[in-house]
Amino acid sequence: MKLKLFGVSLLAVTTLATFGIAQAEPLGLPPVPIPADNPQTPEKIKLGDKLFHDERFSTTGEVSCATCHEREKAFTDTPLSVSVGINNLTGTRNAPTVINSAYLHSQFWDGREPDLEGQSGQPFINPVEMGLENYQPILDIVRTDPEYQQQFKTVFGKSGEEISIEEVKKAIASFERTIISGDSPFDRYLYGGDKSAMDESAIRGLEVFVGQGRCVSCHTISQTHALFTDNRFHNLGVSFDLIDKDVKAMADEFSRAKKKGLNVDIAVLGNKNISELGRFAVTDNYQDMGSFRTPTLRNVAVTSPYMHDGSQDSLDEVIEFYSNGGRINEDDPINPFQSGGIRPLNLSDQQKDDLLAFMQALTSPEYQE
Repeated sequence: MKLKLFGVSLLAVTTLATFGIAQAEPLGLPPVPIPADNPQTPEKIKLGDKLFHDERFSTTGEVSCATCHEREKAFTDTPLSVSVGINNLTGTRNAPTVINSAYLHSQFWDGREPDLEGQSGQPFINPVEMGLENYQPILDIVRTDPEYQQQFKTVFGKSGEEISIEEVKKAIASFERTIISGDSPFDRYLYGGDKSAMDESAIRGLEVFVGQGRCVSCHTISQTHALFTDNRFHNLGVSFDLIDKDVKAMADEFSRAKKKGLNVDIAVLGNKNISELGRFAVTDNYQDMGSFRTPTLRNVAVTSPYMHDGSQDSLDEVIEFYSNGGRINEDDPINPFQSGGIRPLNLSDQQKDDLLAFMQALTSPEYQE
C-alpha cells in the first residue's frame, strides 16, 4: 500500500548525520538541530547527564530534573496527571516527555521558552518544582564539587567564579538533545520498507490517521521523517470550561499583572485557572486563548495520562474526545475559542480500535517494556 499525504507519496528513506559528535538518527527522524553557540561534545553531554540527575539542586535535596522525567518512564512521570515537586507540592501541568524535545520550536506546553537552554533553567527556581529562590545554591555546588570542577574546566574552560548558570543550562540542553527516539514499527513499515512491521489493524489505523481522522493535520508526517507535531498551538477545549465564563476579565487582569512583573512560569504552575489561559499567558493575544502546543505522538502509548493537564487517562478517552469534536460527551457545549479544525469525526468503533493500534505502533523498541 502506498499512502499519500497532501498528494505526495511517502517513500522509504533513512537519514544519517553528524552533529558535533557522530550519531545516526533513528529511522524516521531528521538530523537533530544544534545551536551554533552550544555544539555537542561527549564531555558536555556527560556533564549534562550528571546535572540532570542531581537532586542537590532542590531545596529538599530530593528532586532533580529526572524526578519528573524518568528514563524508565519514557522521560515522563507517568502515571501522574500533574507533576509533584518539593514537599509533595503539585503543579498544574502534565510532564511532557523529553524524548525528541530537541525538535520542538519552543518548550513547555505554552511555548514560553524558545529553546532547551531556556527551558532547563526554569524548574530550579519554580516554587512547586525544585523551589530555589535563585541559582546561587547550584553555582555553589558546581564551583566547589571536585568532579564538577574538573568537568566544567574540560567542557567550558571555566572554573570557580567563572562558572555561571548559562554553562549549567547549556550542558543540560546538550544532554537532552541526545534523548531521541524513532525506529518504531511505524518507521520500519513506512520508512524502512518492512510491510510486516505493523499488523493489519495498525495499517488501517494509519489510513484513519491521514484520512477521516485528520490527525495528520497537526501530528505531521513527511516524506522523509515524522515528528508527529506541527509545533503550533491549538485550543482543543480541554478543561477550558474552568475559565470560559469570566475569561475576558481574568485575562485582562493577568496581562496587567505581567506588566507589573508577574513571573509567567511561576503563575501558570501555581494557579489552575491561569494555567488554562495556555499560550495567551505568553503572547497576550486573544487568538491564543486556551491554546497548547501539539505534543509528539511518538511513544504515546507509554506516556499516559494525556493532554496538558493529564485529564485523560487513556488513549481510548483521547480518541473518543476527538471523535466527538473536542468534547467529552457529544452534547457538551463548544467553547468560542476552540480551534476551527476541531470538529466531530464520526469514527466507527472499528476505526477507533484501528487508530489505537496505530498509535501503539509508534513506540520505539527501547520503551516497549
